[in-house]
Amino acid sequence: MSEKTKKENLRSQSWFNPPDAKSGFIHRSWMRNQGLPNDYFEGRPVIGICNTWSELTPCNAHLRDFAEFVKKGVLEAGGVPFEFPVTSLGEILMRPTAMLFRNLASMDTEETIRANPMDGVVLLTGCDKTTPSTLMGACSVDLPTIVVPGGPMLNGKYKGERIGSGTFVWQLKDKIKNEGFTHEDQIVAEICSARSAGHCMTMGTASTMACMVESLGLTLPGAAAIPAVDSRKKVMAQLSGRRIVEMVKEDLKLSTILTRKAFENAIKVNAAIGGSTNFIIHLTAIAGRIGVKLDLKDFDTLGSKIPLLVNLMPSGKFLMEDFFDAGGLPVVIKQMKDHLHNDALTVNGKPIGANNEMAECYNDEVIATLGKPFLEEAGIAVLYGNLCEDGAVIKPSAATPELMTHKGKAVVFENIEDCIANINDPDLDIDGSSVIVLKGVGPKGYPGMPEVGNIEIPDKLITKGIKDMVRISDGRMSGTAYGTVVLHVSPESTVGGLLALVQTGDMIVLDVPNRKLHLDVDDAELKKRKDAWVPPQRHMERGYVSLYEKTVQQAHLGADLDFLVGKSSSEVTRDAH
Repeated sequence: MSEKTKKENLRSQSWFNPPDAKSGFIHRSWMRNQGLPNDYFEGRPVIGICNTWSELTPCNAHLRDFAEFVKKGVLEAGGVPFEFPVTSLGEILMRPTAMLFRNLASMDTEETIRANPMDGVVLLTGCDKTTPSTLMGACSVDLPTIVVPGGPMLNGKYKGERIGSGTFVWQLKDKIKNEGFTHEDQIVAEICSARSAGHCMTMGTASTMACMVESLGLTLPGAAAIPAVDSRKKVMAQLSGRRIVEMVKEDLKLSTILTRKAFENAIKVNAAIGGSTNFIIHLTAIAGRIGVKLDLKDFDTLGSKIPLLVNLMPSGKFLMEDFFDAGGLPVVIKQMKDHLHNDALTVNGKPIGANNEMAECYNDEVIATLGKPFLEEAGIAVLYGNLCEDGAVIKPSAATPELMTHKGKAVVFENIEDCIANINDPDLDIDGSSVIVLKGVGPKGYPGMPEVGNIEIPDKLITKGIKDMVRISDGRMSGTAYGTVVLHVSPESTVGGLLALVQTGDMIVLDVPNRKLHLDVDDAELKKRKDAWVPPQRHMERGYVSLYEKTVQQAHLGADLDFLVGKSSSEVTRDAH
């Protein structure tokens, strides 16, 4: 293809060099107030840098600096970089949950990309929802796209020991009740657990999402685990800027990379790293946007028998900096080669197997071998039964083995307020064999499906040394959390799933080996309860929350908005003037 033909095929040229002189004048002249030279408008690939920077998203607060390194790379490769902001989703501060706004951020990303003269896109991501939301939006437009993960914080250190951001939070109550942990101790631990720029350094959702995009083939090899403050992360950003220009010239779009093979690879790698259960809901939504059929059962069929190779919190004891020093995700991908589609294409134009064939492990205490894994079977298990007709999930590597087969009486909380008000009531009829059930925290019920599924153990049981119990809800839990926690129950209670009918005292059977979750109540009684059930009122009648409640899908479908599933292409045929 001649250089002239390449230029004519660039999407941005319909803005900057259209047949209509007036339109071209408008698009070029106002952009010139930024001091742009003529050749920026004469057929150089235009690269949009989608930045999720925000000071309200502390995990992403360093991304403004990263954007400058991406820009260097774009300019070096002959492209023209334009940075743009989209809705930034901070897991730490946003109420009622950042998940409520994932689909909104995806819409922001999609429409911004489509409406502007971009030939390719770089996604700067970090905190949990910023990765799937921007990727979902980019999938719906389907331009050449590369992801630059912001990277994890440096290891937390407290009194000489590793302290994992997020994971330590779930240990806090036990430490206060049983270990004399003071307010002063807490302040010191807070500082120690977040000692540098970057996202959570456990294998929480943010790290899981970074590993997800690398295993999908959407980052340069080795990008996921590099700490945010390591100079090699800046090099990776600059090289990604160079590479996206070449991807535009090659017309290497997301749909070319995100095949069924890529998704299967991601599922298996997620099992091997002990990744977050949130991986399921985000990968399913991404697949829906790009048009790849992905079923909840696939996560069990493909991943549940995969061994755990990475010894990171919350399933193990190390952190992301240790993972990077040990060789990072390339080592895992190489170890997993007999399980993966090694011919799956990646953003550098090479297959994933070839990208990682030279990887070396430098610490087998952090990254194990297939022959001697940390856990024989680590993938997420998908449960079915009358209590979850469309499925529920549990993470065995973070659960207590003795509770994986369990029968106990339900202790039911109708909503999160009920739980907060009564979980620590000294008179609550509950013991270690009970099954805690929380309703009303699903996609529609909260709304937004928050990370409250790892319900805290009651005070009176914590002081007796009980550290885990079976807990069931239609919500999610943080990827940094742990416990025998059944999540994503579908259909959720708010839409009339059987979870809505559970009452305190009912017997519940959890049988993870046989993938069963059953409410042991006879059909006649369930019909009686169903007939008396009244759907809860909607939360909002206006704005985005109203739209969300009307159109959000159930968890087993990825909790996307129903009208966003599928892609709409990058074409915009009408001009603004």
